Amino acid sequence: MTYGENYPTSGAYGAPAPVHPGDLLPRFFARLIDGIIVGVLAFFGAFSIGSMSDIMVTGLFSGLGMFLYFVLFEVTAGATPGKMLLGLSVRGPHGMPKPDFKQSAIRNSFTLLTIIPWVGGLLAFIAYIFIAVTINSSPCKQGRHDELAGGTQVVKK
Repeated sequence: MTYGENYPTSGAYGAPAPVHPGDLLPRFFARLIDGIIVGVLAFFGAFSIGSMSDIMVTGLFSGLGMFLYFVLFEVTAGATPGKMLLGLSVRGPHGMPKPDFKQSAIRNSFTLLTIIPWVGGLLAFIAYIFIAVTINSSPCKQGRHDELAGGTQVVKK
């Protein structure tokens, strides 16, 4: 395989730029920051239509909101505000600067679990634990969701 336009280069002879995987703890805090942002937006969304007590509406606002938030920021900017704040970004497969829509959608599809009434929160929590374990056990810090998305990777900027 030759290095070319699909690979970021550091300049010298087209060698690939060094990649430093994002560790679990900064990724956790970035996800927490992003979750707070989406939670506030979901609260105001549910409040604005008067459905604060409807579990179906709040689950839809939070689950779909989280999914759209992550996909939108990863595809357009390569990182969510939480990741940007902590110096992380999401790379597409083969070191591409950011994932495409399909890769980001696959990578973040687990966030839609909260849409499922009553058990969605538990399923999402289990998915987060599973992803954290797979990130922590991977030498390149890729979770199962990164593998399913074709090899996306969260890296330090």
